[in-house]
Amino acid sequence: MRKPSKAVAAKPAPRYGRGTGVPNPVDVHVGARIRMRRLLLGMNQETLASALGLTFQQVQKYEGGANRVSASRLSEMARILSVPISYFFSDLETAESESSGEDKEWREHLQRPETIEFIRLYYAIADPSVRHQFLEMTKALGASFPEKA
Repeated sequence: MRKPSKAVAAKPAPRYGRGTGVPNPVDVHVGARIRMRRLLLGMNQETLASALGLTFQQVQKYEGGANRVSASRLSEMARILSVPISYFFSDLETAESESSGEDKEWREHLQRPETIEFIRLYYAIADPSVRHQFLEMTKALGASFPEKA
């Protein structure tokens, strides 16, 4: 006589969106990419909002993932920010899989306003030789500090 098999309880899918208070991770990722690109261009939220015919609060909600960006609005943002639409979805698999805590930490570092400003200012140095000297100086300075444990 066979034992009845126990049904394996499937984990319920995570609930995101309206009424849950939890933004969808894809919306958060797209919002972070909007913010990163805007900051790389040295653009403030008000300027982007004005170009889109929105309030800066709406841009804040998009950037935080609280509000989902429609396809037509994302297309318009891509045009304004001078990137292909695919830019907003790059690194998405990595962000979702959270392969390691170290990867997540590096992504967080790269999305910090001061990191984005540093990159923007670095590329604002017109002379490639001066830019290279600055890079070498930064490497030397970074090497003079012990890495955190």
